[in-house]
Amino acid sequence: MTDPQELGAWLHLLHSPGVGRTTARRLLARFLSPQAAIAAPVEALRDCVDAPTALTLATPPDGHAERLAATLAWQAAAPGRRVLVLGDADYPAPLLHSADPPLLLYLQGDASLLTSPCLAMVGSRQPSAQGRDNARRFAEVLAGQGWTIVSGLAAGVDGAAHAGALAAGGRTIAVVGTGIDRVYPPSHRALAHRIAETGLLVSEYALGTPPLAANFPPRNRIIAGLSRGTLVVEAALRSGSLITARLASEAGREVLAIPGSILAPQSAGCHALIRQGAALVDSPEQVAEELGPLQPVALPVRQAAPPAADPAGETDPVLAALGHDPQSLDTLIDRCGWPAHTLSAHLLTLELDGRVARLPGGLYQRRQGA
Repeated sequence: MTDPQELGAWLHLLHSPGVGRTTARRLLARFLSPQAAIAAPVEALRDCVDAPTALTLATPPDGHAERLAATLAWQAAAPGRRVLVLGDADYPAPLLHSADPPLLLYLQGDASLLTSPCLAMVGSRQPSAQGRDNARRFAEVLAGQGWTIVSGLAAGVDGAAHAGALAAGGRTIAVVGTGIDRVYPPSHRALAHRIAETGLLVSEYALGTPPLAANFPPRNRIIAGLSRGTLVVEAALRSGSLITARLASEAGREVLAIPGSILAPQSAGCHALIRQGAALVDSPEQVAEELGPLQPVALPVRQAAPPAADPAGETDPVLAALGHDPQSLDTLIDRCGWPAHTLSAHLLTLELDGRVARLPGGLYQRRQGA
């Protein structure tokens, strides 16, 4: 269970008016912890945020005491419930190495699944009968082989994928777009309870958050970020599934698609992905071949403190480690010796300052003049 004082600081920071994910990362890069950020004097905060936001950080946001109490009570009410924050040692490495790792996650179930070999399966909320069957069959076979199936608990393909994994006695993770104590759609309540018992429910949204349309596209980055690859079963040309596929591709992960009838609108998105380079698969065995061995990749997390900047103040230590060629986060961790979450936050600050560019495949490059 997360320490109540630390959890309170995280909730204070993330629910303060004017503080979104990007601003929170900027504050963490500057002050290294939420406790230090919310305790900082207004003058110091002005380096990162505007004056109104700096003033609001000085006091807890509306409802803070109730939100903290509800979260602590939720954690204590049943085993398998916890809040995971970006600085935790067991934060999943694949998600940490994605473009926009969530700063805080609510978990219910088997948290060890976050480090297992994961495959995202996404698709239409209104699939054809064949698409629904494909989702269930592919998930059942691949979960039976040891893959953890990650999806979004939505109607259609998502629900069929979760159900297929459970039918095989396998593992599945549902990343939801509501508070973890809500189920959407309501028809998936029994499915959600089964996943909580044998798999894992994940949300970045506060307890009680209803199903708001704006919250579902951002959760797709978590589905893609946790997974070695993303399989699109059926998707229209304009769909959240294609957003997930794009995010997976930008993170250097595999994108796979099942083809369908040229007359079916639910297959048009899959055909577009295949034309753009996604792997065409028509059997679970082909998915396994494309993704490679099941063993998860071990990514080191260093605990050393960040080194000081150049005494003359002329060289940022991360820019010095970066050089002028594209480098991965792993390489920079080795060169700097910084903890991964601290390095990620500092890279974001450099990116926002226009000194570093983020490239496809999870690479970073120093910009000209930096």
